[in-house]
Amino acid sequence: MSKLAGLGVVVGAAALFIVLCGFNGLKDYSLAFTSFVDPDLKLIPAKSKTFVISDSLLKDVLLLDNFLSYSKTVEESVFLSTNISGDIVSAKGVSEFFPSKTIDSILYDGEWVSGPNQIVSGWGIANKLSFGVYDYSKSIALYAPKPGKKQILSVDGSFSKLDVVNVGLFEINEALDFSLIYTSIADLQQLLGYSENQISSVEFMLKDPLKAKESAKLLSSKLGSGFKIKTKEQLNDSLYKMLNTEEVAVYLVFTLVLIIALFNLISSIIIMVLEKRNNLKTLYNSGATHHDIKKIFYYQGLIITFLGGIVGLFLGFVLMLAQQNFSIFMITPSLAYPVSVEFSTFLIVSLTILILGATASKISSSVVTKELVGKA
Repeated sequence: MSKLAGLGVVVGAAALFIVLCGFNGLKDYSLAFTSFVDPDLKLIPAKSKTFVISDSLLKDVLLLDNFLSYSKTVEESVFLSTNISGDIVSAKGVSEFFPSKTIDSILYDGEWVSGPNQIVSGWGIANKLSFGVYDYSKSIALYAPKPGKKQILSVDGSFSKLDVVNVGLFEINEALDFSLIYTSIADLQQLLGYSENQISSVEFMLKDPLKAKESAKLLSSKLGSGFKIKTKEQLNDSLYKMLNTEEVAVYLVFTLVLIIALFNLISSIIIMVLEKRNNLKTLYNSGATHHDIKKIFYYQGLIITFLGGIVGLFLGFVLMLAQQNFSIFMITPSLAYPVSVEFSTFLIVSLTILILGATASKISSSVVTKELVGKA
């Protein structure tokens, strides 16, 4: 019975460790897609849709600790039309300072925006509207409503138009590939009727992204309360909340599995107590107190839990290490199931096993009553 109880702890510990490592891998894999395009910090106006900020002030910001570079952006929904069909897309106008690291990460065909009247489209949009890179057989135009409150009398009078050519294709994730295009900030400002310095946001790259929160506070003190400053996590707060909620749910489910496995430990100790009643009487008559006898079975449960937990963690770690190096389990023929082994996972699983094991040992040792020892 003790061996079966130990085996249950081993399987439960290994299962909990493997599942948490697998979920951490999936979480990192999902967030990697956003890290390609999201800046370390994003400056947006607190109340309005756009704002005006001087280059001299932004250059002063770069003198602050940990700030590396910045890029002005304009973002707005526009109508992208070809001579066959069209669709509403999100247009993002970027400056020449847009990080080359981001460009290299997402661009997979063609070139990046290098001049006027050019766009770089998500492959999903290009596929949906049937145009390619430098595809002059398809005329592409962007339309945006003209600002004002006048009565709409004609399309030409109500919409600004910009004829463009698609010079490249990018790939980020399914949502953005089917909804986003990049263009130059000057072209989008012209299309929307913005002034030269009127922008939607400023994106900052940091020397050390891990210090984003400290840098956000520093930037806020520099610029005042008229702006909102968002970190990469805050830009994807709904995604982070969803992943964290799912992680807690997965942890609770497999903790329940571990609890069920520890019922074997409780039952094995109880059976052992009942089988050893004569021995317990001998101990009791030899001078051992009721409390001392209870401690024997309590420590036995702790030892089984401790050894089973160590073996389970070791087996889980070896399997995760093999997955990282040899890709044993595959999602697709070319994509291995992602796993991430972190120290926090060892800590969470170890504490869970010890707390539950101590509780199970306490419950099982409680059957050693004075009446049981006295009647043995």
